[in-house]
Amino acid sequence: QVHLVESGGGLVQAGGSLRLSCAASGRTFSSLFMGWFRQAPGKEREFVVRISRSGGSTYYADSVKGRFTISRDNAKNTAYLQMNSLKPEDTAVYYCAASRSSWPGSAADEYHYWGQGTQVTVSS
Repeated sequence: QVHLVESGGGLVQAGGSLRLSCAASGRTFSSLFMGWFRQAPGKEREFVVRISRSGGSTYYADSVKGRFTISRDNAKNTAYLQMNSLKPEDTAVYYCAASRSSWPGSAADEYHYWGQGTQVTVSS
């Protein structure tokens, strides 16, 4: 079992930045792909980005490409999401997710463990 805890959400003005963190425990962190998803009110959960076990491969949704950066520190069992140039449409609950799959993509059902979510609100 893997326990994921997100932090770093909050309220920011459009054009601003936030850095989310996801602390993992319970299983060797470096054996897991890590991802971020988000869910806005009234919308389905959507894929944001994922990173490979070593951090050498990343995969971004087109909507955040060039603005968001995922990273991980396997020594600290933590994944990060740096969000720059935030837009009001980025407002959502952001979820950290972990996958045991060999090469997960953007589908939520490829991820086996989920955090409780952290709210990100971008004001215009």
